[in-house]
Amino acid sequence: MIGAPGQFGSDLMRVMAAWAPVGLGHADVEVADAAQVLARLEAVAPDAVVTCAAFHRVDECERRPEEAFRVNALGARNVAAACARLRALCVYVSTDYVFGGEQDRPYAETDPPGPVNVYGTSKLAGEFLVAATAPRWLVVRVASVFGVAGARGKGGNFVETMIAKARAGERLRVVDDLVMSPTYAADAAAVVAALIRGGHLGVIHAANAGACTWFEFAAAIFRELGWDVPLERGRSSDAAPATRRPRNAALASPRLAALGLAPPAWQDALRRYLVARGHLPGVVGADRG
Repeated sequence: MIGAPGQFGSDLMRVMAAWAPVGLGHADVEVADAAQVLARLEAVAPDAVVTCAAFHRVDECERRPEEAFRVNALGARNVAAACARLRALCVYVSTDYVFGGEQDRPYAETDPPGPVNVYGTSKLAGEFLVAATAPRWLVVRVASVFGVAGARGKGGNFVETMIAKARAGERLRVVDDLVMSPTYAADAAAVVAALIRGGHLGVIHAANAGACTWFEFAAAIFRELGWDVPLERGRSSDAAPATRRPRNAALASPRLAALGLAPPAWQDALRRYLVARGHLPGVVGADRG
């Protein structure tokens, strides 16, 4: 697995522990170096390679488009080419930001993409290059991920940021004009493992069911904790500079539903995450997988 130390990769390593996965981080392999990617993967001789590595800081992608495409597109192509050489399944973890956000319903796998920023465009390019290069490929789109490991490049995740700011008594102004599908890393990891195990290919969405705005997500966090925290409604245009983001990036998955693998609602996932992190007592269900 490439990108194993990250928020999603660490949960996937845990879920797939019985398969004795080999985890590689940036210190182990540079995805933009085709020769290095092939050499590292040849040494492992994998049956499947999952690429979680990404340049995912959206605002920074706008400032550094070459780096975004170098990692998210060229890096994906290099891994796919190595998988083709090794006859391994290539699994590429992608994003809801491949969509434009203009429709009023969640995006299904069959909806046409149309990214509105550099990050989404670079990830979509990665999807196309994987599909064009690897004989066997699986693209799994996730969204607004929160996981126990935290996001290494982002300094935590949204849930932990909200909790920390509330404890510090900071003013909380949260965007209420962007809709998304919060994704618990443990649930998405369980989906990926099941898809690999079942030999499924193509594009699949693995977000938790349902959708909300970031403001609604923050309100749900404090409601679960039983905290009375004042929240102010903000707009995405308040940020400076304001990188364009899809108005509605909610994901749905008819494919997963047909396979009986659809993750539970994001509210249930949030509750289990808060228990796993020790923010809530007791055991509220078990992590999938």
